Amino acid sequence: MSEAVTRSATTSPDLLTSLDPLLREWLPRQRWFAGKGRPVTGFSLVAATELLPVTSTLGLYHLLVRAHQPPAQGPGDCYQLLIGVREALPPRLAPSLIGHVDRGPLTGRTVYDALYDARPAEVLLEAMRTRARIGALTFDRAPDTADGGMGERIRAGLVARVVTSEQSNSSIVYGDTFILKLLRRVVPGVNPDLELPLALAREGCPRVPAPVAWIRADHPGTADPQVSSAEDSYVLGVLQPFVQGAADGWELALRELAKGEDFCAEARALGRATAEVHLALARALPTVTLGHAQLDLLVDGMIERLDTATQAVPALHPYAPGLRSAYEALAGLAAEGRTWTAQRIHGDLHLGQCLRSPSGAWSLIDFEGEPSKPLAERRLPQPPERDIAGMLRSFDYAAHSLDPRPPGWAAACRAAYCSGYAETSGRDPRTEPVLLRAYETDKAVYEVVYEARHRPDWLPVPMSAVHRLAASD
Repeated sequence: MSEAVTRSATTSPDLLTSLDPLLREWLPRQRWFAGKGRPVTGFSLVAATELLPVTSTLGLYHLLVRAHQPPAQGPGDCYQLLIGVREALPPRLAPSLIGHVDRGPLTGRTVYDALYDARPAEVLLEAMRTRARIGALTFDRAPDTADGGMGERIRAGLVARVVTSEQSNSSIVYGDTFILKLLRRVVPGVNPDLELPLALAREGCPRVPAPVAWIRADHPGTADPQVSSAEDSYVLGVLQPFVQGAADGWELALRELAKGEDFCAEARALGRATAEVHLALARALPTVTLGHAQLDLLVDGMIERLDTATQAVPALHPYAPGLRSAYEALAGLAAEGRTWTAQRIHGDLHLGQCLRSPSGAWSLIDFEGEPSKPLAERRLPQPPERDIAGMLRSFDYAAHSLDPRPPGWAAACRAAYCSGYAETSGRDPRTEPVLLRAYETDKAVYEVVYEARHRPDWLPVPMSAVHRLAASD
């Protein structure tokens, strides 16, 4: 292993003065900005690191900035930005423009999203390769191994390209060898997007690409950055092997649907892959037993979300009693003394979080969980049925994307997925109908609110599930 590189990084205290008016316009337009619909009233700087000194040709800053929006509830969301600085942008970088600076230390310069520029992106890879420490940033990696273990050697000179189809985060592919996922909205603490793949790699689970390297930032106020713990730092990015030629599960399902092809074999294989990951997580990390008290809290949360959703989307009103019965049935079993085992799970599982390699093997990716939920909640042990319910809903969504909807397609995929899961785990999720219905109902209620706010044309998809689930016994 090469020696770690450590160097200080200085930034102007007035840097944010240069960027503030431009970021107020640019940041809310980004797909990964969480505070849409509310104006940005200001920024505060959490951390700033100069990765490349500003010259006549190029400069690079890494920023953690907190965006302040009304109503003021808490300190505001913290975002990771990589800001490139040039005299002028070449035409190839025009889509990445943030703006032209007219105040502060960067006056007269042009600033842009540096992830679209190969040179700044390659700076990040080189820092991970050399295990650099630059200012508040720590770049680390798994040990190199010759036997295909956790570590994989990072070669210098891999050409970088940004992935343009991202939603809540950003990704860079390096020479079809690695992919770096950069988290955009960040919080301090142990992030499951690094924690769980590392645990699965130690278990030798082949269904999740093992982390090769990662980036952290010290939390401001840490007494001694040299000994700061994971709880005191931000996870900013994770580098993993890039599966060349892999098909996204959602796109693959839609492609097969459009051709009129059956998807059951893939759904069954995906069920087996999910079970392998769940079994490995149960071996790697502690499990707990959910009894009456824990189930009461779980059910209370589901009922509260239903009540809030019913207020937000009046179309739910006629179905609310039937949906509530799904949660009450679960509470009834808990009152009778039933218990369930909870463990660490994926937390946001759907077809878009799955990749099928050209060899036909399925992988699960993106273990961040639902970004809107607090980090502590995302790290709680939960019944595996929560993941399974998410995937069942995803098959339903895929089927509704085709008009007219193919009869029985979603039901067949759901059955095949559960059968594949049972083949590997030895436990068929359909033997827990009350638990599975409660989680699927909770997911459908969430989908109703999301679609009503963001994609009204898609609202009939979860409403169809609501109709079915409210009538279920």
